[in-house]
Amino acid sequence: MAGIHEVAKRAGVSASTVSNVINGRHDKMRPETKRRVLEVIEQLKYTPNIAARQLKSGQNCSIGLIIPSVANPFWGLVAHHVERAARQRGYRLMICNAERDPDVETRYAEAMLGSGITGIILGSSPLSFDYLCDLTARGLKVAAFDQRVNETRDVITCGVSVDHELGGALAAQHLIGLGHKRIATVSGPIRTNSRIGRINGVRMAMARAGLSLRDDMIWQGGGVAGFGDLEGAELGRMGVRELLSRDDPPTGIVAINDMYALGAYAGARDLGFRVPENISIVGFDDIVLAEIAQPALTTIRQPVPAMTEMLVRMLVAHVEGSVQADEPAFIDVTPQLIVRASSTAARILQPA
Repeated sequence: MAGIHEVAKRAGVSASTVSNVINGRHDKMRPETKRRVLEVIEQLKYTPNIAARQLKSGQNCSIGLIIPSVANPFWGLVAHHVERAARQRGYRLMICNAERDPDVETRYAEAMLGSGITGIILGSSPLSFDYLCDLTARGLKVAAFDQRVNETRDVITCGVSVDHELGGALAAQHLIGLGHKRIATVSGPIRTNSRIGRINGVRMAMARAGLSLRDDMIWQGGGVAGFGDLEGAELGRMGVRELLSRDDPPTGIVAINDMYALGAYAGARDLGFRVPENISIVGFDDIVLAEIAQPALTTIRQPVPAMTEMLVRMLVAHVEGSVQADEPAFIDVTPQLIVRASSTAARILQPA
């Protein structure tokens, strides 16, 4: 099995440089050096000696990831990249699906802390983190993913999130630029900061164009677990069927995420409408299914690999007490509009 010295030899660097890369201490390192070391680590399937490291530091070399549900491919992608970034730093990953239930999240987090895990990543984007106050007071470090943190900084240690309002605005601006005036949104319950941000972004972009996002054009469906993470595609289908059955249906849809958008495709087909000939649809996330859907889905991309790399590095630094003085605690990442075939110029809405 390859060791740290073999990695260093193959990469043409010192063992201490390899150690710095593994432990996230590469702020002053040349990007090319970091890239070369990470490539060799992957090639050799190098895994740091976690047991020896734990005995030396007294730390449990694991971090936790609590997400809504891997039933949504977006969260499966997040889990994959978090695990990869953690492994490169000598950490194992414990993954839990909590369906955005604060009680379930608390039980998982408490169990992790009890087993010696002192750092977790939380992806539920709650309106308040107060339910974690007791655990953070006992030493748990919580990194927020998919959540723009402001007033909760006394509970949350660090965070990385896409700018959800900007993402929603980009989606709406794209449809407005194509001539759409009746725009609707399709979502599960709008009770998370990420969903609120996206809807607000749509509303602001429409207001700037002299349009309004009417309350009856904001469709939100309930789910078995309360947020619709498990049933996103089916809820998207239901929402679009209802919206397109109205006397003044929308010509453009902004879905809260790609699974809702793909469900919206089915809802449109159910009523004899075609995407994008009769109804334009824009998603959010850019999951792998978005590009291979028919038609390929226009969506807002979250740069998951970069976001998870930053967040794991930040969390590990806090867990190990190696945070740099100039290290920001919270980072906003810019979303990107990916234009594909599911959106086109507005037309009079009629079944095909």
